[in-house]
Amino acid sequence: MSPDSPELADGSAALRSAYVHIPFCERVCPYCDFTVVAGRDDLYDRYLEAVIAEIDAEMPWGPLDSVFVGGGTPSKFGADRLNTIVTSLRDRFAIAAGAEISLEANPEDWTLETALELRAGGFNRVSFGAQSFEPEVLAYLGRIHGPDDIAAAVESARSGGFESVNLDLIFGSPCERDWRGTVMAALDLSPDHLSAYALTVERGTPLSRAVAAGAPAPDADDQAAKWELASSLAEAAGLVRYEVSNFARPGHHCRYNLGVWAQGEYLGFGVGAHGFRNGVRRRNVRRVEAYLERVGRGVGPVQGTEDITGWAAEQERLMLGLRLAAGVSRGHGGRRLLETPSGKRLLEAGVLIDGERLSVARPLLTDVVARAVLDLGAPEDWLSVSHPER
Repeated sequence: MSPDSPELADGSAALRSAYVHIPFCERVCPYCDFTVVAGRDDLYDRYLEAVIAEIDAEMPWGPLDSVFVGGGTPSKFGADRLNTIVTSLRDRFAIAAGAEISLEANPEDWTLETALELRAGGFNRVSFGAQSFEPEVLAYLGRIHGPDDIAAAVESARSGGFESVNLDLIFGSPCERDWRGTVMAALDLSPDHLSAYALTVERGTPLSRAVAAGAPAPDADDQAAKWELASSLAEAAGLVRYEVSNFARPGHHCRYNLGVWAQGEYLGFGVGAHGFRNGVRRRNVRRVEAYLERVGRGVGPVQGTEDITGWAAEQERLMLGLRLAAGVSRGHGGRRLLETPSGKRLLEAGVLIDGERLSVARPLLTDVVARAVLDLGAPEDWLSVSHPER
């Protein structure tokens, strides 16, 4: 089944997934606003114990169709610890046959031995934070690997038996000179999946402070042109765009991400992790010390919850589904959007397409469409709509 098919997008809502966050990094990249820490290798074993305790405290659920271990830099955590986490998930919930078990990795942490150990533990998909093949850009982004490390990591993942390999790229650094060269270098490695993200200046990061002090910021028009170039090159190489920033060979879409975008349920473990179950989204504390302390006391790491039901669930369904190339079923919210002045303008401008499914024809304007969805007020008759058309 093609990764941009409507059937795949709808079926993903039934997936059950788990996300595990590993916050440890060699250094914190200047653009990163994720929950990460550097120089705390001394916490590895305590953190592993806490994650396992959190998994064991979760209500029975499953089996899991996908597992995603993200960060941070999971590959820095060690194959034995990562495999222990997968074993814990399998013992507590069961993992379905053929499930996707994925992790993020940095090229400099990856060896053939690592690949073989992780493959033996059940991992079958790896996402390398390549970011660029230009040394100057890698230095600007705070990365400590070089272009040759990326190629070596991909080769060892293949040799180690990994079934699916992704490369993450970041475009729009002010010092970037050869984005085409970066994309072509990535495609020359024949990845099964490619993600291309625009560099974003997030509040509170070293990059944001540098820009506030006068350093050049990413240029939106430049980034738009680079997204278009990446899209055309990836599709010419046989990778199909199935989400705004994600391209895959048939059968190699990221099942975990598709499940999230389709409002599938997922559990979240680890510091800063989010989960979504029974219409409730929950989030864990974002400080490692607080996470370890709370789990150690047996009170649980959840810091807050949010009900995603009713009209909020319908708005989220539209916003997430419209990121997919396959689009989303129109439903009650989609029909309402098309009746608003904003929706009509987006339709007339060719940004929205109202076909068998509602979709975005110009992916770079997906955020504009999302704002229009957010502006939709709940209709007066919403409470009488118990099962909106999907």
